[in-house]
Amino acid sequence: MKKILSIAIAALMLAAQPVMAQTDAKAKTILEGVSKKINSLKTLKANFALTLAGKTKDTKKGSFSMKGQKYRVTLDRQEIICDGKTVWTYMKDANEVQVSTYNASEQTLSPAKLFTNFYDKEYAYKHTGTRKVGTKLCDIVEMTPVAKGKQFSKVELAIDPKTNTIVGGNVWEKNGNKYEYAISNFTPNPPMTDANFVFDKAKYPGVEVVDLR
Repeated sequence: MKKILSIAIAALMLAAQPVMAQTDAKAKTILEGVSKKINSLKTLKANFALTLAGKTKDTKKGSFSMKGQKYRVTLDRQEIICDGKTVWTYMKDANEVQVSTYNASEQTLSPAKLFTNFYDKEYAYKHTGTRKVGTKLCDIVEMTPVAKGKQFSKVELAIDPKTNTIVGGNVWEKNGNKYEYAISNFTPNPPMTDANFVFDKAKYPGVEVVDLR
């Protein structure tokens, strides 16, 4: 489940903050349009579905919300909550929460990097054409990491040009796995309080707290 959650966060990061790096001018224009829209928001919320493609398909569904550097990613059995200083990783099956200090330089899969230039020069990108995703004709942008140490060999974004939002795509891992992801119910500027981004122990009776700080 931890790996699924990490893949989900990575897909959502790339969906919300496209890579501004190098190569294709058309891809850059498309990605800048998405980036401009996302960066204009104070808060955002979306649902996602992540499917491991193969002979046996396994789909995980969840939601994602963000306010500045604060974020919350929720799946059926796990949550990651961050208030910009502390990260809580809650595992429902074990009724355990791991507490760690937020470190932007170490959070390679952190949604808090959505609003930074963290990805500059780390990926090459190109526009590979258009494809219908559901009822939308989307631009397809393919990205490959420049550094060899990345977990993913390739990431694909499907972008709705009418709304400048990502509606889905694919993630290829170096181990041969392929994940399909879909973004739905994208809500700009929903009302959110800071309390949404803090783990409230009182709401999890009997939870075991593992402090890793």
